[in-house]
Amino acid sequence: MAIDDSEDVLLDGLVRSAFQIMGVLTRIGAEHDLSLTQLRVLGILRDRRPRMSDLAAFLGLDKSTLSGLVDRAVRRGLMVRVPNPTDKRAVDVLITDAGRELTEQMYEEARAALAPATGRLDESQRRHLAHLLEPVLTPPLTLR
Repeated sequence: MAIDDSEDVLLDGLVRSAFQIMGVLTRIGAEHDLSLTQLRVLGILRDRRPRMSDLAAFLGLDKSTLSGLVDRAVRRGLMVRVPNPTDKRAVDVLITDAGRELTEQMYEEARAALAPATGRLDESQRRHLAHLLEPVLTPPLTLR
């Protein structure tokens, strides 16, 4: 089955934009001594209270790898582990005030770094692009 040109164009655009954005996020993370995966965890924790096991599955990481990432963030005061309120065997991960402050700072740095690209679009185009991306991104693809 042949893929039509529009799928090739879309895939190329998604990949190129992902590389550009990952480059910006990797640089910003490195400036704050954080890996791209640690940035992803902080971003996820901005508005969620996931269990460690759910977070590992979402990120496509084994539990020991995630545990090491969280350990380092806990030592830096960016996250805390807390018992899950409904399942005493489970552990949730929460962002701390310091983690939230750093995440907001890095978000603003990313906004500024991407402004030359996003500024090429007017407000209507930005809203339209965000609307078009929503069904592509939600729900997130499974990584395993």
